[in-house]
Amino acid sequence: MSLSPFFQQLRSAYEAELDDLTSDSEGRGVLRQRLAEKRKELGFLVKMIEISPEMVAVVFHQAFRFVQPAVLNHLLSCDADDLPDWDAVSDAVELAPWAQDLVDTILAEPAGPWFMTLAVALEYMHSRPGPAARAAEDEDTDGEDGDDREDRDDDDRYDDDGEADPHDRDAAGADWLADQGFDRKD
Repeated sequence: MSLSPFFQQLRSAYEAELDDLTSDSEGRGVLRQRLAEKRKELGFLVKMIEISPEMVAVVFHQAFRFVQPAVLNHLLSCDADDLPDWDAVSDAVELAPWAQDLVDTILAEPAGPWFMTLAVALEYMHSRPGPAARAAEDEDTDGEDGDDREDRDDDDRYDDDGEADPHDRDAAGADWLADQGFDRKD
């Protein structure tokens, strides 16, 4: 899967938005309730589809079943101006019945067809295994025991999508905290 710079940026913003909705300040899972609230506020949220599409796209979380992955993989290589409209993409997904009213509301907006394509692409990216899952999968299939992190070139710290390896980020964060005078967790 080759991500355009546009989707590389939006991926983390969309994941952060979902993460913010997932739990409350006490750590309780509240994703379902918060998504229901957002869906009720769609009339207001449509004003943000061009400014902060990731904040609106979450209303379609788990609304799609992806039936033509090749079409969706191609979408992820497009930039914002190159995205096809909803009519060109809608056959690549099956929409959950509960989401039809939401789609109708979005499509009534001038940027609605573009946004629906974007929402499908964001949710498709979210449903795909992330870099950590791919790394674990690669480890299972390479047949090597042990960790070769120290033997890698700097460029190898990043996956195909340009994201840093989580272990390297954690180590860098721990080093920075130690430099600031905090004790290490280890």
